[in-house]
Amino acid sequence: MSAPLRAAIIGGGVIGGGWAARFLLNGWDVSVYDPDPDAERKLGEVLDNARRSLPALYDRALPPAGQLRFCTGIADAVTGAAWVQESVPERLELKHTVHAELTRLAPAEAVIGSSTSGFRPSELTGQGARVIVAHPFNPVYLLPLVELVGAPEHCARAAGHLRAIGMYPLTVRQEIDAHIADRLLEAVWRESLWLVRDGIATTEEIDEAIRMGFGLRWAQMGLFETYRIAGGEAGMKHFMAQFGPALKWPWTKLMDVPEFNDDLVELIAGQSDAQSGHMSIRALERLRDDNLVAMIRALRRTGSGAGGVITAHEARLPAPAEGVLPVTLDRQVPSSWTDYNGHMNEAHYVEASAAATDRFMEMFGADAAYIASGRSYFTVETHVRYLAETHAGDRLRVTTQVLGGDGRKLHLFHTLMREGETQVATVETLLVHVDLTTRRSSEPAPEIGERLAPLLKAHGSLPRPEGAGQGISASGRGAGAG
Repeated sequence: MSAPLRAAIIGGGVIGGGWAARFLLNGWDVSVYDPDPDAERKLGEVLDNARRSLPALYDRALPPAGQLRFCTGIADAVTGAAWVQESVPERLELKHTVHAELTRLAPAEAVIGSSTSGFRPSELTGQGARVIVAHPFNPVYLLPLVELVGAPEHCARAAGHLRAIGMYPLTVRQEIDAHIADRLLEAVWRESLWLVRDGIATTEEIDEAIRMGFGLRWAQMGLFETYRIAGGEAGMKHFMAQFGPALKWPWTKLMDVPEFNDDLVELIAGQSDAQSGHMSIRALERLRDDNLVAMIRALRRTGSGAGGVITAHEARLPAPAEGVLPVTLDRQVPSSWTDYNGHMNEAHYVEASAAATDRFMEMFGADAAYIASGRSYFTVETHVRYLAETHAGDRLRVTTQVLGGDGRKLHLFHTLMREGETQVATVETLLVHVDLTTRRSSEPAPEIGERLAPLLKAHGSLPRPEGAGQGISASGRGAGAG
């Protein structure tokens, strides 16, 4: 087994910490250099949030986390690194100093990326540094976009690493101040400052306008696809013809900037405190992360936007191990699976077992191709025993034993466990083979029986699992759902 790749993070603040978390949770070893005496504590808090949220996007387990090491100097941090990410403050003279050291000390084949949100590569390399722009978005451990700007071969090498850790590299065709996304954000930001300064809206009202309206559309379709739909059946040409004249109307003040003075700062800060000051920054981060996980998981169903990136990345992750009792599910419990009692809701135990059933069916050939051919298995009966509580962030592991599989029927027994091999539930499932054209039971294809036979033989020699064949009992010891 090859050694993990190593990433060096120079500057461990919010962005640097997010980079560290993204690499670590995808199996890279990470070395961090940051002279801030509080760097280890701050980065640890970012990692806590990342461990709670990033694995919850996936239905497979991410690779085992890498090793984190704090270093006392740049030379130590970059030793053996395949990726070096600079996330120091946005001061060009500081970046020049850091990049000179990175160019001198980092391995020749290492990607050297800068998290800069505004500087162009030509400004960063003006004194001979070997660096590209690799501009992410906060939180780096959840949002996939990274804007790459710089030498084509350097950007291409960077893009390969980014895809491997579940990110979406967007190579900017030519350098420009603030790249692409921040220029768009700046336009909205400037207009928002005017609206607050002129008393048209408060900070909270502007945020509501975004999150209750076009922000939801942008998450799945961006700007141009959204406007294409707004054009109706005639599409984008009709939209442009209808709304094009508005470009000449005085709707925005994008070429003008409100005076940045103490009065404006106090106005914005005061309204922001009134809006969100009742929550700590860490609590706001957790709320943001939980919402992002839920929205990105929703986008996975259609492969839209960030959801498509997660689906593609998950397909490259190792499938759960096969064995005498195969692991048919290995994933983290997302916060969206919990309920008002603070633990995993009963419906999601069935959801987890259904995913385990699908994985087991794949093992003997009843996979997507088989279903596309017009045949499948339908669940006709399920019995769940809730044995212990499961909470958001727990790693859930399912093993599956086949109890019967002769003819049209398939009888499975799933055991759900969390860390420490604590059994949290069992789910017994009876399925029947169906012809999808008639929607009636039918005999499976001969090759299904042939591939299922060895599993039936191996599992048949095992003890019958506790709870198999039971009905509802008043003396049940369940304590896991609500």
